[in-house]
Amino acid sequence: MSYAVIQDDTYKKWLWEKTGNQCVKNLKKHGFDAHFASDINEAKKLILGYVADCESFGFGGSDTTRKIGVIETLKENGKTIHDHWQQGLSREEDLDIRKKQGQSDCFFCSANAISVTGEIVNVDGVGNRTNGMCFGPKKVVIAAGINKVTQDLNSALRRIKDVAAPMRAKSLNMETPCAETGFCSDCNSPQRICRITAILHRKPMFTDVFVVLIGQELGF
Repeated sequence: MSYAVIQDDTYKKWLWEKTGNQCVKNLKKHGFDAHFASDINEAKKLILGYVADCESFGFGGSDTTRKIGVIETLKENGKTIHDHWQQGLSREEDLDIRKKQGQSDCFFCSANAISVTGEIVNVDGVGNRTNGMCFGPKKVVIAAGINKVTQDLNSALRRIKDVAAPMRAKSLNMETPCAETGFCSDCNSPQRICRITAILHRKPMFTDVFVVLIGQELGF
């Protein structure tokens, strides 16, 4: 590896840490139990410590939470997992699992964007994630890569339109304009995935929210 590449990675990680810690500071002001982890291994340790007293877990449709590897560990420990990312589920089985996610002791999800100013934004098509992150489970874990962090709420909403939604629609093979062009057109497509927007301006009154920002690029 060249000296230039080493320097580039060093400065990138330095900036990620500075940005992440400022975001964590403002999230804490808004009542969230927020932390910065340098990588997914550190994030996993933090998360498993936080959820140790929980028995049932719901998982929203998040690639990030799965990359951390907590599902496998929780299963090994005999915990109940409600995860609709399974092959061969009928529509009824899928919906039943999504409903149970909101009744779990702890709900896991990521975020489409988190502002440095301390807001957490998610946009859903079905609503099990936006519901679960706000009310139902006693505990919520939101894990997000540093690539999800933006400067303010307006840029967080813009990130979802410009980056997260087109990439997510493409990954799901949705027949939407953004999955074809890469640009949001505020469509009325039957397969539109942007239908519900939830913004956590502050910690919900009856829900403990544990936020882990990870110093890696994860998810869309």
